Amino acid sequence: MIPTLLGITVMVFAISRIAPGDPLSQGIGPEGQLDAERAADVRKAQMKLHGLDKPLYVQYGIWLERVVRFDFGDSIKHHRPVIELIKERLPITLTLNLIAFVIIYVVSLPLGVLAAVRHKQFFDRASSVALFMLWSLPSMLVGQMLIGYFCGPTFKNWFPPAGLSSNYADQLPFFPWLGDRLWHLVLPVFCLTYAGFAYLTKQVRAGMLDNLRADYVRTARAKGLSNWVVIFRHAFRNSVIPVITIMATLLPMMLGGSVIIERIFSVPGMGLLAFEAVTTRDYNVVMAVATIGGLMNLVGLLLADIAYAIADPRISFESSV
Repeated sequence: MIPTLLGITVMVFAISRIAPGDPLSQGIGPEGQLDAERAADVRKAQMKLHGLDKPLYVQYGIWLERVVRFDFGDSIKHHRPVIELIKERLPITLTLNLIAFVIIYVVSLPLGVLAAVRHKQFFDRASSVALFMLWSLPSMLVGQMLIGYFCGPTFKNWFPPAGLSSNYADQLPFFPWLGDRLWHLVLPVFCLTYAGFAYLTKQVRAGMLDNLRADYVRTARAKGLSNWVVIFRHAFRNSVIPVITIMATLLPMMLGGSVIIERIFSVPGMGLLAFEAVTTRDYNVVMAVATIGGLMNLVGLLLADIAYAIADPRISFESSV
């Protein structure tokens, strides 16, 4: 994990520096307010202040030394420590994605099992068509359509179009405050979940179909075991491995996709912070977001490896001598 994470940081560092523009282009002052000589002096001082006048390998070494001490430096745009921005934004993004993650699994697992059990019946065919349609819809388009239809007086003014809470939310007791927060999360969470429904349900259905046709399932039925025991204690248990594989990548993938959703619904999370950092070339914030995202992906893969061994004791990662 450590060399992989280092490789991720090196690539992101190089790409962010190679990209055109720099964070100081908009920080010198309004156009025409400073003469060329004064603007050059201010720019030079700012470059030195943020360490951007040093060679790239030196800049990366300084950044890496800070990260070991859990110090991501200061944001050039916000003029605040990056770690403070992350502490404010990361819980919002995790809350949004964990809610969507749980909903995806709660809905997709029984839906996939039911579709496999009723293979080629009406429910299986109808759900396949519906899931294919959901999978085909881009989240950017769906988000804009939801705002236009459910967040304005023209059609249905049911949900707020942006933010995490109403202006008066801080004055509410806990449960009304929680209701207001959940009310604001309905549309963003939906945009994060519908594609996951389609993908995970199809994977569960395919895995269940393979196992339901296996010889051990026929043997279990021949022994007189109930249909519930055959499906869940035998077929579903052996279909868990692909589900674990998806679990390892789904949450990090959702965190990456939340950049678009948070931008559309103006949710002040890590996604919106990353979008702003890229557009303003806020290098320290870009590196922090990429590092945290890469670490979460690697941790997800590690947890998947551990879950494999728990789900199937025959799986071992020990090298044979």
